[in-house]
Amino acid sequence: MKLKDRVALITGGSSGIGKAAAIAMAKEGAKVAITARRMERLEEAAEEIRELGGDVLSLAGDVAEPEHVQKLVEETVAKWGRLDIVVPNAGINGVFAPIEEITPDEWDQTHHINVRGTFLTVKYSIPHLRASGGGSIIVISSVNGNRIFSNFGFTAYSASKAAQVAFTKMAAMELAQWKIRVNVVCPGATKTSIGENTFARNIDKIRIPREYPVGMIPLEQRAAESEEVASAILYLASDDASYVTGTEIYVDGALSLFQG
Repeated sequence: MKLKDRVALITGGSSGIGKAAAIAMAKEGAKVAITARRMERLEEAAEEIRELGGDVLSLAGDVAEPEHVQKLVEETVAKWGRLDIVVPNAGINGVFAPIEEITPDEWDQTHHINVRGTFLTVKYSIPHLRASGGGSIIVISSVNGNRIFSNFGFTAYSASKAAQVAFTKMAAMELAQWKIRVNVVCPGATKTSIGENTFARNIDKIRIPREYPVGMIPLEQRAAESEEVASAILYLASDDASYVTGTEIYVDGALSLFQG
């Protein structure tokens, strides 16, 4: 029970890495607040956590909307009296396309959810983490934009993921004085539902052929399970990582070392 009596808030908590992290934390004693855009999927995740004996709050909405994020944070603190762990996880792949074909609206949508959503989640959580005497923020980024730059058409997505890492490091410096640790997990290929928010267009126009096997993952030649990424999140959320802040943790089976 590493997280007994602690309160965690996880965005994008209805599926994939967010759901796996919520379940892992609930099993370790944390009370968990989750949000996602689809109410039905969010309620399914919440019910699964309850069946495991967990205490959960769910609120559907868009993490790029300040009113929703502020309400989520306030309802979480109103229900349990504190906030200790924050996981800005909600994100989309968005449109993969040549730079000249990405529309301003497509660029903005990717950055609104991935970067603005991260900023808002952290912004509204800070006063409550400070009031709890400290805490842990774990941003979920990606190997793309940080160690891999060979996926053609990923420009908007990769730029948003690189921005999350820079934001993490700035936040780690600023918030250390209040004992708030800020780290970032960078998964590689992982089995999630993010493909539902992926739209590829004309990538073959810019793709450069590569000699080595595309997509090969050195460790076991498979994509990660969401639970394997959640294990890294759980570590950063716990006191086991009490002196770890401003740090990227790559959970990718050495994929980024092979393709970077």
